[in-house]
Amino acid sequence: MLDLGFEVVGADVERGAMAPTLRFHVRVREGTGAVVHSALLRARIQIEARRRRYDEHEQARLVELFGEPDRWSDTLRVLPWAQAAVVVPGFTGSVEVDIPVACTYDMEIGSTKYLHGLEGGDVPLLFLFNGTVFARGPAGLSVEQLSWDLEASWRMPIARWRRLMDAYFPDANWIRLGRDRFDALARYKAERALPTWEAVVDDLLADRLAPPVA
Repeated sequence: MLDLGFEVVGADVERGAMAPTLRFHVRVREGTGAVVHSALLRARIQIEARRRRYDEHEQARLVELFGEPDRWSDTLRVLPWAQAAVVVPGFTGSVEVDIPVACTYDMEIGSTKYLHGLEGGDVPLLFLFNGTVFARGPAGLSVEQLSWDLEASWRMPIARWRRLMDAYFPDANWIRLGRDRFDALARYKAERALPTWEAVVDDLLADRLAPPVA
């Protein structure tokens, strides 16, 4: 039986991908000395929201997600974030692999609301692994199925996620609308010959954006 362990050692922004992508660097160790020919590895990534503190500004930004702070002992929960898969090359002892994780900026998704609501510090992540490993040991060739009890924790600086979104959507946020609402806004934009969607929002919020009368 193989003795596998995992350690997340860092993450970088993937430039030029089709969608915002973080590339997590994961070290895979095998402790019996077996020769691993390859592995098909799957990862689930969760945000362990209870494992950090929140200042007053962050608490206010996360009310929509978790409710009022005095209820957080009941409502603060683990948030599923992403899933990914990678082929691990052959190795003996240990090897480092990159796991590319596509990240959404859809503000209707709970994990995105959470990440957007943080002002600083780290994001406590839990990586759960399973998959199939092809190896050679004293007994010959083996195929071993991995269960989801293999895991690794890592605290990702929230600045890393912000840098990712700034690289793909500089100075912008995404809001998802139903088609009927979008069609109505498009007609509004055309009827008033407004040049951009920001101009549409400014026009609709003119009363709220206007400076107070002295």
